[in-house]
Amino acid sequence: MSKKPTTSQDVAKLAGVSRTTVSFVLNDVKGIQISGDTRRKVLKAAEELKYVPNAAAQALASQRAKIIGLILTRSPHHIATDAFITQIVNGLLGVIHQHDMRLLFDIIEPEHQRKAYLQMARAKRIDGILLSGPRSDDDALKILGEEGFPTVLIGQLPGTGFCSVDVDNRAAAKNAVTHLVNLGHDRIACITNAQPSYTASADRLAGYKDALDEAGLHFDESLVRYGDFDVESGYVQMFSLLEGGISFTSAFVASDTVALGAKAAIRDHGLNIPHDIALVGFDDLPFSQYTDPPLTTVHLPVVELAQQGCNMLIQILQNEHPPSQHTILSTKLVIRKSCGANQL
Repeated sequence: MSKKPTTSQDVAKLAGVSRTTVSFVLNDVKGIQISGDTRRKVLKAAEELKYVPNAAAQALASQRAKIIGLILTRSPHHIATDAFITQIVNGLLGVIHQHDMRLLFDIIEPEHQRKAYLQMARAKRIDGILLSGPRSDDDALKILGEEGFPTVLIGQLPGTGFCSVDVDNRAAAKNAVTHLVNLGHDRIACITNAQPSYTASADRLAGYKDALDEAGLHFDESLVRYGDFDVESGYVQMFSLLEGGISFTSAFVASDTVALGAKAAIRDHGLNIPHDIALVGFDDLPFSQYTDPPLTTVHLPVVELAQQGCNMLIQILQNEHPPSQHTILSTKLVIRKSCGANQL
């Protein structure tokens, strides 16, 4: 016959304390006065009996689910084609497992944000939210802030009180476009990574404009197109530029995924990269160095963004103050062959 599993009552009996005391000690419940001697007795008894607390009971006792929610405000189609997401998840799992927590991954389309956020927060199914890709028109986030639900942004949303970890998208984009200017290009197209309601997209477009302004180049609205996170949008928007009869010799595409589609459209028009059109991307996704030609791009420290955001959220959950409410990580321009030398 199998051995009867050890219970918290067995631990309580061996330690000479109540079952409630065992629950308080093993779940590290805050605000309960328990002497050091009693705490040591309980821990020693649990170790001797090889007692493993039930996860559901732990959550109930501590009023914590021990689950962090990773929320992405995009469509399932975008998530399925975005290599950026796997890097975020890989970065998070290492931190979460160290704290004996789990990750709940959810995709919330913009039209469902208010209902989904509030359901998750109020049902206590998660302890806190990591939100990647904040939008300026996301009023559901404001409600979370008003209700004080622990939330950290991977990205920034100025004017809110949320902690965040991000890069300086504007400065990084400016640096990328300036590289094209320094190669002699003065007609530079731009395809964004997404609609400008996403703060990262708006910032990267602003950086593009900054570079033109600093170089004394005229901003031409007809050279700007708006991507939608995926390869297809890059193809469609580059095709639109090429078919529109607009003269340009280079392009800044504010996402490597979108740039992959842009490259295909350039090839389908019988043009060569970089001799006919030089190209710079953004993200430095793993595949970017293996495309033909390898893509010059802005390196985004995705794993570090995820890890620092997760650590920040865990500190908040532990009633600690993060060292900084808003952390900005560095980027760098990785120069490969998609820009070439000055062909003008």
